[in-house]
Amino acid sequence: MEAVQRRKGLLPYLLLAPGLGWLLVFFAIPLGYMAYESLKAGTIDTGFSFSWEFSNYTHAISTYKEQFVRSFEYAGLATLLSLVIGYPLAYVIAFRGGKWRNALLLAVILPFFVTYLIRTLSWETILDDESWVVDTLKAAGLVSNDGRVLDTTASVVAGITYNFLPFMILPLYASLERIDHRLLEAAYDLYGKRRAVFTRVTLPLSMPGVVAGVLLTFIPAAGDFVNATLLGTPRQAMIGNVIQSRFQVIADYPSAAALSFILMGLILVLVLAWARFAGTESLMGSEPR
Repeated sequence: MEAVQRRKGLLPYLLLAPGLGWLLVFFAIPLGYMAYESLKAGTIDTGFSFSWEFSNYTHAISTYKEQFVRSFEYAGLATLLSLVIGYPLAYVIAFRGGKWRNALLLAVILPFFVTYLIRTLSWETILDDESWVVDTLKAAGLVSNDGRVLDTTASVVAGITYNFLPFMILPLYASLERIDHRLLEAAYDLYGKRRAVFTRVTLPLSMPGVVAGVLLTFIPAAGDFVNATLLGTPRQAMIGNVIQSRFQVIADYPSAAALSFILMGLILVLVLAWARFAGTESLMGSEPR
């Protein structure tokens, strides 16, 4: 009997073992190696040696402060646009989709069937100076005759928004779809107007989706470098472009590792601040008691 109880006590740990092993091999060990690498000094010619070089961090912050700020600005704008675009779309799919709900959800995730790079390259073609889209914008007076859409801040933010929009829509839809329609019917039975029902019932109940969507959109957008490379110029370079360049072009591995850790730390601080602002209940997808 004791042996059976002992085996039952070990069962949760056995079930956790594969996941913990995966995290150890593909997350904890690489993270520790990057931390070790970020404290090295030297060059690719002379070699790098570990010397507790904390100046890599201070130098990275002072040198690339502009790129850090730009990355968070672009990611914030893209997240806000994704929320403004994604919430109404998720609302329509959840409450008005009907028999077309599955088709609409498929349309949302359909871009994932094409690689991220190809999707961004397609935007480079769409926003080209000779494209019909730009001609239409010029004819409508939204762009001057000698103006450009490609290689601007607007094109980079638009590309980021497009590529990460499904990450906003899907959590919003999942949260809205779980709302008990009887609560909405009760609100209307109590003579609640549409705006009041939305702001006091629907929106609060969908906050877990808003919180999750904002995090899933902002975090990868802040570290993105593909959109700034293909849809922008060096003037729109984000911190991801700097990290990619220092890793693969300049081969300054300590500086690149330090930049990566700084970016990860800043994102973690913003995530904690967002969780505190939105509430831990919304972050975990549960309602306060």
